[in-house]
Amino acid sequence: MCLLSLVVTIPTLKPPSCGKSVSYLDCDKHPSSFQTAIFYTALYIIAVGAGGTKPNISTMGADQFDDFSPKERAQKLTFFNWWMFCIYLGTLFSSTFLVYIQDNVGWGIGYGLPTAGLAAAMVVFIVGTPMYRHKPPCGSPFTKMAKVLVAAARNWNQVVPDDPKKLYEYSGPGKYKIGHSSSLRLLDRAAVRTEEPVSEWKMCPVTQVEQTKQMVKMVPILVATFIPSSLLAQTHTLFIKQGVTLNRSMGPHFDIPPACLLVFVTIFLLISIVLYDRFFVPTVRKYTKNPRGITLLQRMAIGLALHVVIMVVASLVERKRLSVAKDHGIFENDQTVPLSIFVLLPQFALMGIGDSFLEVARLEFFYDQAPEGMKSLGTAYWTTGIGVGYFLSSFILSTVADVTKKNGRKGWILDNLNESRLDYYYAFYALLSFVNLLFFILVAKYFVYNNEVNETLNESQEDIGKWTEQGYISELIRRPQEQMEVA
Repeated sequence: MCLLSLVVTIPTLKPPSCGKSVSYLDCDKHPSSFQTAIFYTALYIIAVGAGGTKPNISTMGADQFDDFSPKERAQKLTFFNWWMFCIYLGTLFSSTFLVYIQDNVGWGIGYGLPTAGLAAAMVVFIVGTPMYRHKPPCGSPFTKMAKVLVAAARNWNQVVPDDPKKLYEYSGPGKYKIGHSSSLRLLDRAAVRTEEPVSEWKMCPVTQVEQTKQMVKMVPILVATFIPSSLLAQTHTLFIKQGVTLNRSMGPHFDIPPACLLVFVTIFLLISIVLYDRFFVPTVRKYTKNPRGITLLQRMAIGLALHVVIMVVASLVERKRLSVAKDHGIFENDQTVPLSIFVLLPQFALMGIGDSFLEVARLEFFYDQAPEGMKSLGTAYWTTGIGVGYFLSSFILSTVADVTKKNGRKGWILDNLNESRLDYYYAFYALLSFVNLLFFILVAKYFVYNNEVNETLNESQEDIGKWTEQGYISELIRRPQEQMEVA
């Protein structure tokens, strides 16, 4: 952010200006290679930093709650709702106040304020470090998973015993363990015992195998989030371009910027999160007996269903816009269609409501179902889905544009929206979203949730009883007493 603030402040780093009266489309002055390099370097540094912080901030926040404390466990169920609420509250601030500052005061101040805010946040974070609950590092999750995959491949001809207790597992107290599950039994070969001493790339404990299983079985859910993530890109591109062609007047002296419609996504998302957490969950909980009201996968399914509705609505609105443009003989891109820009409000509002279901549940699901020691990798699934979705959006857009232009046809997606058929494209996206919803329902039907914490607690208490019988606990108590007597 410091580098980006310098780029928009220092004259030698800023590109040459053609003046406020000249549109950037008509400006013939271009930035130098050095200025371009500095600008993109700043953007890539921000991208790398966000890739490192986003999966870990939410994970660290959720880790501050003790799963074995009933009170803190109940509080944790609402953490991701309010974490996402705070994130989008910041988005609302940046897309309103900061945009106003940038347009009316200056880009230097506009970027300097969030830079100062980020610096203050870092100070607060560092000062609070002694008060956080820290989990010890457990090694690279990729290395653990790679060992399991390699061991399973090397033991492909081994027979997996019917009794899971015959598989290799950590021994002794003080070890975090996961019980054997019947899913993905192909990977159980990695835990088959062998007579001779072997390396970790030949035989892995059951717990490590189960950790790998838990990460692998979430991959189909991750794939099902690619299409909805690509749909998010539409709100920042085509939805905005539609707004440019419409009547944006709000009185005799003010035209609403088309990009400001994104504010409604944020506003409706914030309202929906509050209503969901404070009213929906307590009401539904009475009938379902689920602490969350509904399961995370059910919440995601509602969000995916709303995405189908959004694209249907967007297609109908675009058809109406094209009809009005045709009735008034408007075919040029720079002509204004006599239709209020607020006709687009329903699709933006529905996007905010849909995200309150899908995005929050998606983040919480990947965190909740990831094993201990791999929680950050689980939340990284969330950011990965968003990133892949944006690339997929570009691919779908360019592919549809090229395919529909074949055989001398005009095509669905052109620079001139009044000559385009975005209604067809949105209808295609609705169909694609519906197929993706069916795929999600299929994989969700066969998804098996991990054991709840109370089951793990009961198993831990049983283990403590066994260790007591075997003398582990008495030995742990006796040794410090002997050391004190010697001292």
